[in-house]
Amino acid sequence: MKKNILLIATGGTIASKKTIDGLAPGITSDELMEYVPEIKEFCNVETIQLLNIDSTNIQPEYWTLISETIEKVYDKYDGFVISHGTDTMSYTASALSYLVQNPDKPIIITGSQKPINAEITDARKNLLDSFRFAHDLNVKGVYIVFDGKAIIGTRARKIKSKSYSAFESINFPVAALIDDKRISKYIRSEESKESVKFYNKIYSNIFLLKLAPGMDPDVLDYIGEKYEGIVIESYGVGGLPFLDKRNFLEKLGKLSDSGKIVVVATQVMLEGSDMDVYEVGIKALRQYKILQSYDMTVESAITKLMWIMGETKDFEKVKEKFYKRVNDDILI
Repeated sequence: MKKNILLIATGGTIASKKTIDGLAPGITSDELMEYVPEIKEFCNVETIQLLNIDSTNIQPEYWTLISETIEKVYDKYDGFVISHGTDTMSYTASALSYLVQNPDKPIIITGSQKPINAEITDARKNLLDSFRFAHDLNVKGVYIVFDGKAIIGTRARKIKSKSYSAFESINFPVAALIDDKRISKYIRSEESKESVKFYNKIYSNIFLLKLAPGMDPDVLDYIGEKYEGIVIESYGVGGLPFLDKRNFLEKLGKLSDSGKIVVVATQVMLEGSDMDVYEVGIKALRQYKILQSYDMTVESAITKLMWIMGETKDFEKVKEKFYKRVNDDILI
């Protein structure tokens, strides 16, 4: 039996054409499908052109637009494929994991490193793989499908800027491998028994600060005036410098005392944070109300904070929600 799948097109390289200013989205959702006619042999496809932008221009408001679009027609379709640019794809996949929780249908995000109208391209394979994966009877949840891999939405990160193998699963196994019609799945944690729930609020007033040796801690004063949530990419397993004049702990205290939500992540891609190991982490945890991201990707930490702070800004409630696992985003 054929599934009914909706293609939601948002632009990106997959839909780009050459212009005098470089590649820019210009191929429509219907035109995308014309390049992969075999998809309609195994599923019924309808399309919608929701956006047609380079994903560099993606905004948090567009994430709610996508989730609201899915919510309006959720009962009409058996699954959803979203074509998207690669540069911010992992942010969108993470955001949708929080805006559409416990879906009993597949929500697949894909794109390509080359336009679909290029002579040599990964676009047709990625689009075909995405529909095959969405058509599988037992696939539920938010995923990125790219280069023959299905990656859980909260665990994907772009690690290459040009190669076809652009995305990797961070601190979690790849969910499935897709080889033509063959789909080899791997074990996931126990699925939620709760019903699908949509959220329509996202709080974009979040700042990401990447530490570097010599950085003046006064930067946190400015950030605290402008933003309510701060994610700090610290060193190693989560260290914050406090020696001599560059004492970030003093500034961190001012932030937490003023009600700002601070999450400490790590610049190290694999294995995550553990602030209970070194003095530079323990001092921060003991003295101030801060959170750490553990094995989450930075993209998930940021978008999860955006989702939570759209619901509440009370630290204890934020803490409870932040450490509650959603779509396998955190393992603690």
